[in-house]
Amino acid sequence: MSLENNPEEEKLFEHFNFKVPAGQSPIRIDRYLTDKIENLARNRIQNVAKAGGVLVNEKPVKSNYKVKPNDEIKIVLPYAPYENLLVPENIPLDIVYEDEDLVIVNKPSGMVVHPGHGNYNGTLLNALIYHFDNLPENSDNRPGLVHRIDKDTTGLLVVAKNEVALTKLAQQFADKTSKRKYIALVWGDLSEDEGTIEGNLGRNPKNRLQMIVFPEGEQGKHAVTHYKVLERFGYVTLVELQLETGRTHQIRAHMKYIGHPLFNDARYGGDKILKGTTFTKYKQFVENTFKVLPRQALHAKTLGFEHPRTGKFMEFDSAIPEDMQQAIERWRNYAKHRKE
Repeated sequence: MSLENNPEEEKLFEHFNFKVPAGQSPIRIDRYLTDKIENLARNRIQNVAKAGGVLVNEKPVKSNYKVKPNDEIKIVLPYAPYENLLVPENIPLDIVYEDEDLVIVNKPSGMVVHPGHGNYNGTLLNALIYHFDNLPENSDNRPGLVHRIDKDTTGLLVVAKNEVALTKLAQQFADKTSKRKYIALVWGDLSEDEGTIEGNLGRNPKNRLQMIVFPEGEQGKHAVTHYKVLERFGYVTLVELQLETGRTHQIRAHMKYIGHPLFNDARYGGDKILKGTTFTKYKQFVENTFKVLPRQALHAKTLGFEHPRTGKFMEFDSAIPEDMQQAIERWRNYAKHRKE
């Protein structure tokens, strides 16, 4: 990741642009950018700075530069951002519904929704632009995308096929009038049958791959999740979750915040045996269940919205995928035999 010796003679592409907030305390720019940019290591930022690719107020700075309030930071490189170089890929899609305005896709586990650091191909977006022509670009220049779900979360997504559909669907998500229900298997036995989790979500300053709750509400973005217990298995619980807001990792971070991380959610600590006995047989059972479901136990099951053309409310439902269903069945059987 180096720039040529004469970057001014070469076309440079802007990859990132940050405006430092007014209340920012002095911090080295390499640390500041490491916290801001997911999946970009500090030594890579230092290399870019060394090559003159980190600009503050349009001037190159070294990696030990201390950021100041209202600084405008840019990262420029001699190639276009990978995520902007979208290549159509013939990847099969599980299409639940399609008309002239929109498509409902059932996303499998392991598929990233759009290209980004470390995932430049094989994404849902690469597949969409192969299967559909002239998808409208959203505000992030991502064709057709109205919302997204995490790589290892399965379930339903709506994709817009024209500008009017994109605008109207995006507005419903912004106004919180769309309906999104998830099914999750979480650690522990929730004390209440239903409840609401509120807490601003922002990036964890100690681990930039995680989102955390800032309960005072001075940082992060407002987030609300409603939950309802569907079935109790003693050490784990099957819950339905309804999103009022749609923040990054919202369900995963909110459930960890109330002490019930998702089963096998490695990023949020759910890949450890958090509840239950110390018996070897039990540990073996949990570890085998982790193998059956090698990801967080989260599925975007239900999606509802007003059709952008007809105004009619439409609701779609999807089956819980096989790996998650198997894990639920294993816990159901375990709980049943534990009682007998």
